[in-house]
Amino acid sequence: MKKYNSLTHILGLACACLILIGCETTQPGAATAPPPNSARLLVNRVANFGSDLSLVLSVDGKDVGSFTEGRNYSGYLSAGQHVIIARVNPNLTDAGPARKTLNVKAGQTYSFTAGLSGGKMTLVANQGQSVPLY
Repeated sequence: MKKYNSLTHILGLACACLILIGCETTQPGAATAPPPNSARLLVNRVANFGSDLSLVLSVDGKDVGSFTEGRNYSGYLSAGQHVIIARVNPNLTDAGPARKTLNVKAGQTYSFTAGLSGGKMTLVANQGQSVPLY
């Protein structure tokens, strides 16, 4: 019985260690260095977008995320031309996607607000959209 208890304690300690190893060690919101020769892209989901709808964002034809109420996109783009597309999911009203082509310059921040207007998606540039990153 004593051997069984020791083995149980060792296995329990090993499991606890594995759980702690898998935990994130950086603090939320901790600043990380941007990739070299990059710019920041911010896309905010408008407040009245709809609680049952998701904003789906793609960059250069690849989905970068699906954002529900209260969630926004923040990421980096390499310098050069990129195509940003915002669409709604589920698309119950056949709302057309919003599409923006950006000529990205390193060290800048590009900020947009995505919403639904007149049966189609919109991507509106926020004031002061190009701000130095570094």
